[in-house]
Amino acid sequence: MSEQASSSASISGSFRILGETPDLLAVEKPPFLLIHPSKPGDPVTLWDRLKELLAYEIAGGGQVSLINRLDRETSGIVLVAKNAAAARACSMTMARGEVKKEYQAIVMGWPEIDQWEVREPILRLGEVQDARIWLKRGVHPEGAPSHTAFRVLKRMTHPKHGPITLIHCIPFTGKTHQIRIHLAHSGYPVVGDKIYGPSEDCYLKFIETGWTAELAARLWLPRHALHSCLLELDYLDQSLRWESPLAGDLVSFLKDAKDTCGNGVP
Repeated sequence: MSEQASSSASISGSFRILGETPDLLAVEKPPFLLIHPSKPGDPVTLWDRLKELLAYEIAGGGQVSLINRLDRETSGIVLVAKNAAAARACSMTMARGEVKKEYQAIVMGWPEIDQWEVREPILRLGEVQDARIWLKRGVHPEGAPSHTAFRVLKRMTHPKHGPITLIHCIPFTGKTHQIRIHLAHSGYPVVGDKIYGPSEDCYLKFIETGWTAELAARLWLPRHALHSCLLELDYLDQSLRWESPLAGDLVSFLKDAKDTCGNGVP
């Protein structure tokens, strides 16, 4: 990565570099930054910023390939391949299920048990029924196999919103919205989730009006409280691992909460 590109990334402030090899770059995406352009006129995306950052490599025949994708509102680790060979190798590793990914989520309520797994299949609901939200997925017997493990990290009481829980999540499959769907299916929707939270009306209202005081009262946060905290894989006989602490807005949300023993959240 050239010195000029490094300076550009620092000025933009749109993401943080977690680590780099000659072929790969791991970055920490903030919430609300779109990963990749989806239509003309989209705001600047992570992909756009990465092209600026890696301009020197691209000029020498490299490329920008995003190995894993995060929703616009999800924060945390994104892995980037800087050339075609690395992109191909990492994509094959991902397809074989050999990339370890872990997340943290803040959910509404207190789970009754400390650990559980969900193995419910998922599909886009519009394929089998009338759906008000085109992109909404859900648990359905005709869906693709999906598997997520959950572990309670801390149960807390928020002074304004009541019981909330910080949960560690490991998706063993990579279906769209999988963690959010499996948590909602378990009875503990992610805080701030407009689609799988209290009501899908929240998403439809948000599309119509944007963020409002009414939505804030129902969802508590302007984005779903999901963060990609770890990514690990083997590449060219080298074990690579990157970690990302819980995003600042989520830490702020937890700041005033008390755990079940009455202690403040550090």
